[in-house]
Amino acid sequence: MGTKITVDPITRIEGHLRIDAEVSDGQIKNAWSSGQMWRGIENILQGRDPRDAWLFTQRICGVCTTVHALASVRCVENALGMEIPLNAQYIRNLIVSLHALHDHIVHFYVLSALDWVDVVSALQADSKKTAGLASTLSEWPNNSPERFKAVQAKVKALVDSGQLGPFANAYWGHAAMHLPPEANLMAVSHYLEALDYQRKATQALAILSGKNPHIQNLSVGGVTAAINPANEATLNMERLYWVKQLVEEVSGFIKQVYLPDVIAVGALYKDWLQYGAGVTNYLAVPDMPLDTKGERFDLPGGVIFQGNLASVKEIKSFKDTFFKDNVVECIAHSWYKGDWTKHPFEEDTVPNYTDFNENGKYTWLKAPRFQGYPMQVGPLAQVLVGYAVGHELTKKYVDDALSKVSSLAGAQVGPNVLHSTPGRHLARAIRAAMLADLALKHWELLVDNVGKGDLAIFNPPTFPKGEQRGFGFHEAPRGALSHWIVIQDGRIKNYQCVVPSTWNAGPRDEKGILGPYEASLVGNPVADPEKPLEVLRTIHSFDPCIACAVHMLEPERGEVSQVKVL
Repeated sequence: MGTKITVDPITRIEGHLRIDAEVSDGQIKNAWSSGQMWRGIENILQGRDPRDAWLFTQRICGVCTTVHALASVRCVENALGMEIPLNAQYIRNLIVSLHALHDHIVHFYVLSALDWVDVVSALQADSKKTAGLASTLSEWPNNSPERFKAVQAKVKALVDSGQLGPFANAYWGHAAMHLPPEANLMAVSHYLEALDYQRKATQALAILSGKNPHIQNLSVGGVTAAINPANEATLNMERLYWVKQLVEEVSGFIKQVYLPDVIAVGALYKDWLQYGAGVTNYLAVPDMPLDTKGERFDLPGGVIFQGNLASVKEIKSFKDTFFKDNVVECIAHSWYKGDWTKHPFEEDTVPNYTDFNENGKYTWLKAPRFQGYPMQVGPLAQVLVGYAVGHELTKKYVDDALSKVSSLAGAQVGPNVLHSTPGRHLARAIRAAMLADLALKHWELLVDNVGKGDLAIFNPPTFPKGEQRGFGFHEAPRGALSHWIVIQDGRIKNYQCVVPSTWNAGPRDEKGILGPYEASLVGNPVADPEKPLEVLRTIHSFDPCIACAVHMLEPERGEVSQVKVL
């Protein structure tokens, strides 16, 4: 008989997630992913003006604000058959990339690095040897013995005080932690630097969008960021060059610190390259459009089944019927009225809480499916799709990263190792490097277009009588996000958000097929069921945002056991 463990809540994520797992002979044999809140935004939107939806939907989450705003305006524009000005596309693309740069840095260092890095072990490190290790990875100027020694002194002061602050309550000394002290010290130093560089990305985003979180400059039909190179009150050249400077600084950190750190973790934990694959069907949507219609993109989208890159089928436009016709959601194991599988246009969201039943309903999350299959979404999906279709930027960064992993690990690895827990981290860092390049490219495109005298930012929408249906997608930091709207006589009749963390964290479907979180845990090692660090590693690698997947706490439920985690 195995051991049943419940980790509730999974911390260092946005929102409340519960994971139940059966452990036998040191391995996870079965798992259940349960979103512990209900999202009622879809119901709140009914009857409202479609032009206001983006302001509500970005309140789904305090992290994923920009992404819901963008998917929302795109779904209304799709329903109305609209195009938006080229400047609006470029500004939106800058917003997309800046939000993701902030998000990816925060995810690795703040939300998941402590699953791999033993902070207390850094006290045993030799600062000169740490600098030597860091020098083999990059030429980052702060990788000096003096810097590492100063960080070590900060950690010692925290330990001596008995108050570890953000480093408290973690599993220091856990049997699954095996980075050498020098690697731990390097990572802690970079953790502290990451706090500053994620701020720079957010600052650049706020210059363009007024504030963050909950940006202010989108509108159905374009953006509201007026462009006038000679006016101090508008988006002018001074502000644009300020954005460029910040992007360049963040890009340096990503390429010389973040990406090398992830490569090092993957190589030093090479035994983990066999764990966490789970569902190997992948879905990504194209983004960073290069035209007004949304038919040419700088990031490709598509689907892959059974991990076979040769099976890739591209998603090519904002109107792509292959995507539109094949998305459904199932509530067989979800706390909603009914037992149906429906297309988003036909869904409802009627809560019906019935307690946790692992053989029945056990989560507020629905179970999205594409052509009937569970799909993993996120940076790994986008990177694999890009690699499969021969996307030049993707191939450049993937091949370079895998070459460095091979060198550090002392064994040749190929793209197949990306189907793993560390692989998701590496794909996210690769995506961050690509977006840093593309942010600067789209900055140039915007400045060049403005230089030609084009200052247009908005096309006004008109709402005809009758019914219109539309969908809008965006490749968000956590993966393929889509909003679906039914408009009746200028008002919202139905609205559904099918979000990345629903794709990944969703439950079994009516056939009993596990969702990606659940499947990724099966086969994982667990050294100590009382300290299930390995569960956290794999779940955190998806960068969960349960507030996006669900949105209101249900406080009355039973507990099997509690596990305290950082």
